[in-house]
Amino acid sequence: MKALAIAATGMNAQQLNLEVIANNIANINTTGFKRARAEFSDLLYQTERLQGVPNRANTSVVPEGAMVGLGVKTVAVRNVHLQGSLVSTGNPLDLALTGNGWFMIEGADGTPLYTRAGAFNTNATGMIVTPDGFSVSPNITVPENAIEVIVNKSGQIFARLADQQELEELGQLTLATFSNQAGLAPLGDNLFQETTASGPANVGIPGDPGFATIEQGYLEASNVDPVKEITELISAQRAYEMNSKVIKAADEMASTITQGMR
Repeated sequence: MKALAIAATGMNAQQLNLEVIANNIANINTTGFKRARAEFSDLLYQTERLQGVPNRANTSVVPEGAMVGLGVKTVAVRNVHLQGSLVSTGNPLDLALTGNGWFMIEGADGTPLYTRAGAFNTNATGMIVTPDGFSVSPNITVPENAIEVIVNKSGQIFARLADQQELEELGQLTLATFSNQAGLAPLGDNLFQETTASGPANVGIPGDPGFATIEQGYLEASNVDPVKEITELISAQRAYEMNSKVIKAADEMASTITQGMR
């Protein structure tokens, strides 16, 4: 019976859907995390009767055919890049983005990476880095005698030094945007990488048209909505149960046929 195979594809799809929802819930408190959504599409159709062909002697045309779908398949797991809420931390090197854009990070091998998680710190030499030690691009170093670090909405970084009254400008943060954010490849550790699907990075200054502004002393929270995830979880569970009942029904029908042939 085709119903067994069709229902099996449905159960596999809902299993994947459940895994995506579980990952969303697990990262509900991850800074800068963007929830994901599984996307599905129907499989090929098996034609039992084709529509639009002559019925007999070219006198009448079949108005509609009979085509049976063969199940469902996963086409994408899409990250939903919506703005998360801002959480105040008071840490001067915690930076949040309000709007479209990504912090630019330099990977261990020099590969350009991107993140929305602005929980930055300084390393032993005073360079601004991520929690994993990757340097923020462009490289900016905070002097040892700095008593205050100020980052404005345009990404300019200033330091107040112990022996100076005026602020000293340390550098200018730049952001990257992409034509297709959903095409970025997630690498873990809140990092993403450019792909052919995402298109090349467009680099600009915070606050410019199309680029986010920076809020110092804040972090962007995960955009996972607990109520929505629980609703999606219940829906996936019910869909899984219905597919399992289809398999049970098909098995009972096949059993009835087998018993009738004895």
